Amino acid sequence: MSEIRVVIAPSGFKESLSPEQAAAAIAEGIRRAAPDARIIQVPLVDGGEGFTETLVRATKGEMRQATVTGPVGDKIESYFGIIGRERIIHPGDNGHDGRTPQRIAVLEMAAAAGLRLVPKDRRDPLRTTTRGVGELITAALDAGAERILVGCGDSGTNDGGAGAAASLGVKLLRSDGSPIGDGAAALDELDRIDISARDERLNDVQIDVACNIHNILCGERGVARVFGPQKGASNETVEKMERALERYAGIIKRDAGIDVRSMPGGGASGGLGAGLHALLGATLHQRYEVVMEYLEIDEVLKDADLVFTSEGGIDFQTSRGKIPVEVATRAKRLGLPVIAIAGTVGKGADLNFEHGIDAMFSMLPKPCTLEEAIEQAHPMLAKCAENVMRTVMLSMKLADKRRG
Repeated sequence: MSEIRVVIAPSGFKESLSPEQAAAAIAEGIRRAAPDARIIQVPLVDGGEGFTETLVRATKGEMRQATVTGPVGDKIESYFGIIGRERIIHPGDNGHDGRTPQRIAVLEMAAAAGLRLVPKDRRDPLRTTTRGVGELITAALDAGAERILVGCGDSGTNDGGAGAAASLGVKLLRSDGSPIGDGAAALDELDRIDISARDERLNDVQIDVACNIHNILCGERGVARVFGPQKGASNETVEKMERALERYAGIIKRDAGIDVRSMPGGGASGGLGAGLHALLGATLHQRYEVVMEYLEIDEVLKDADLVFTSEGGIDFQTSRGKIPVEVATRAKRLGLPVIAIAGTVGKGADLNFEHGIDAMFSMLPKPCTLEEAIEQAHPMLAKCAENVMRTVMLSMKLADKRRG
């Protein structure tokens, strides 16, 4: 039986394993079952937790520390990164002449306004703020960034990016001319938007946002109704947030001339996508357009026999731009089999068979609490990968026997 070549391209597990840790756990399990397997680990990110660290590591860049306002208003220690691999600006690009290295900063909104930063007894998306995200952008500008990559995902906010915009000088005002407060609830008091005092450096910097373009700001599929309950919102709170975001979208359209209500990606990270685009001049991208500039998985897949991917939970939402389906789609172009391991396999998961995933497994060996699953994630993921790989090796032996 010839050596098997395995690519491991996982997402992270929220509040548990980073993409790198997930890849290491899967590799550990595979090696127990197939010691001679040739394994290549390609940890992936989709804009959420780990976005900054993964891109910095992949490009041999550097991490920077910054103190910012957290989602509940307290000061927290956060971070951003400087990409190590230079991107060359060619003549004509963004008005540049000649070939000039571009200084690129990378940050993730989860590092300043993520759900994990919101204590469980304070999870009220009517009050949480993205102000710290704007402060991270300011820190990147202070570091001389000419391009800023922003990862959207794993948010604990629903303020439409109003806090981020306000921290960069955008004035969100009541009818009496006073600034509104922080959080989604304050948007219900918004009367007008004034960008005249916005940080002038934003005029000369390129902001590219990696987001899920399936997320929109308002309506039945809007961010308040789809994700609000995950952030601690009751049914009544969801309706208040929806009303506030509808008002926000209407005023943005009137004062900035941009319709963000159903714009693809506008609902990313509690509407941060809409605010970054309309008020700070950012461009929203399908997240893998940004990620794959630096994580070259397609080249790695060309030399693979089998692909493993993973995510904390696989369900009907996985097909809407999540990492396992992105990996499967790319693998299927090369005819590769794809195995997905998840913490949970939930409602509508079978839909993912239509998008290139060939088999799905839950790593949980028995019923347990979320806390137990988080604590034991590494050994459970490794054991599941081992069991799956033993089954793969057995099938290969059977195939060899039949051919013989």
